[in-house]
Order: sequence, then C-alpha cells, then structure tokens
Amino acid sequence: MPDLPLDALTAALADRLRRPLPGHAAHATMAPFPARATHEMISIEQNDGRPAATLVLLYPGPDGAAHFVLTERQPTLRAHSGQISLPGGSLDADESPEDAAQREAYEEVGVESQAVRVLGRLTPLFIPPSRFSVWPVVAAVTARPTFVPHEAEVAALIEVPVARLLAEGVRQTTVMNLWGAPSDIPYWDLAGRVVWGATAMMLAEFAALVAEVRAQAAR
Repeated sequence: MPDLPLDALTAALADRLRRPLPGHAAHATMAPFPARATHEMISIEQNDGRPAATLVLLYPGPDGAAHFVLTERQPTLRAHSGQISLPGGSLDADESPEDAAQREAYEEVGVESQAVRVLGRLTPLFIPPSRFSVWPVVAAVTARPTFVPHEAEVAALIEVPVARLLAEGVRQTTVMNLWGAPSDIPYWDLAGRVVWGATAMMLAEFAALVAEVRAQAAR
C-alpha cells in the first residue's frame, strides 16, 4: 500500500482523532505486562498518577514521507536511562497536555512550538512503574525541524518513517529480567533500537490509527 502524502495523512489523522479511539486494547498489544494490562490497571481515571504528556510529531523526512522523532535518553540519567522515548515530560501547574508536549519538545529537541499544529490526543495511559498519567499528543509541522538535542538528557535522535510502524516484522519479542524473573517483552524494532514499555504502548495505538486511515484511503 503506498504511503499517504504528509498533508493527506495529517488531515485524515486529525479527523480520526476526533472519534472514539482503539484505547487500551491497542496499548495491551505491546504492554510488557499483558496479563495485567487491563482497563483498571492502565486507566488514568482509576489510578492516581502524576500528569505528563508526550509528543508524536509528524514531519516530512528527506524523501518527503511522513516521519516522527524519538529520543534515546542519556545513560547517566537517574530515571529510564538509555531508554527510547517520545519527547515529553511532566505537566507544569495549569498547563494543558498540548502545551506541555510542545514545551518538552522544545526543551529536549529544539522544536519551536509556533511551528507545531496539534492534530489531537491519543488515549491517555497510566504507567504503573513510574506512576505517571500520560497524555500522548499528535502534531505536525510542514518542514523537517532543525533539531537541537538537549545534551544533558538526549544521547541521540532517532528519526523513524511512519510507514515503518506497519512493516512486517517490526513488532518482536525479547526476554528481559523484570520483576525478579525473565519475561517475554514485546518491542518495536525501530532504526535498530528496542522500543518497549510505555512508549511502545503509545505507538501501538498510533500505528492502529495510521493503518486505519491508510486502508480507508486505499478503498
């Protein structure tokens, strides 16, 4: 199936994000704790979490196809060191998820907020290990940003074609020692990196929406 042009993809996603979303059913497909990835376990309404937001930022890559950016966290950070994540962080007082996601994207990778057009929110997700309640925000810019990584937090930028999320074999499983025992953990193979945990769960819902709008466009 050919890729949608960026403008067509963003228009279709903006429309789709206004309607009911796949939600926790999509999250559970990439959860590191699948047996416990119930609505009660990961719903923000049923858990008291610290509010946070992440940004799925769409932009044209070198070939014109839609891309998004991930960051590799510095290995020296105390929390989630070395992990792959979407730009994001905690909400400041009286800050909306959209404002927080754009602010964090500026602070972490240098994306100017005035260039960003918000398309909508994905389903918020409670993350049991960190006790964050996270609102993923989807947004777009018309040109590839001039990324400026914040060196104290970001070890590397990872630019991923959106189409990669729908490629065969991109979802894999590995064994990790979690909670005191080896466990089979699902992950995304993106640019040679292992993307797992909460980021993988958020991308699972985003990928489901991309697959849906691409299928509709092909009819």
